[in-house]
Amino acid sequence: MIETPNISDAEWEVMKICWLKSAPCTANEIVKALEQSTDWKPNTIKTLIGRLVKKGALGYKEEGRVYLYKPLVTEEECVKVESKSFLTRVFGGALKPMLVTFLKEEKLSQDEIEELKQLLEERKE
Repeated sequence: MIETPNISDAEWEVMKICWLKSAPCTANEIVKALEQSTDWKPNTIKTLIGRLVKKGALGYKEEGRVYLYKPLVTEEECVKVESKSFLTRVFGGALKPMLVTFLKEEKLSQDEIEELKQLLEERKE
C-alpha cells in the first residue's frame, strides 16, 4: 500500500477536480476547471499537477501527445491524513479539546446533533 502523501492547499484544489471526474482527465481539463474558480495561470496549474505526480498522488497514462491523469489516492485517505495532521498541529493530538472547540463555535442543526449523538453511542458499544 502506498503511503498517502501530504499535499498543499493548492494541490488539494487540483486533486478535488480529479476526484470529481469519474474518468482520467487531461491537464487542459484540470486547467479549465481551475481557471473558473481561481486566478491561477495554466503554467501554475501544470506545475501543481507535476508535483502531485512526483508525490505519488496522481498517476498518468500517455495517449499520443496527451497525458491522462488519475488519482492514485482517494479523497478519504487524504482527509484522514489531513485530519490527523491538523489534530496534531493545532491540538497536540488531543481529540476532546478539538471537539469542544468546534461544538462551542459552530451552529449545528438538530439533525447534525442527532447524528453526532448516534455516532457517539455507536463508539460506546
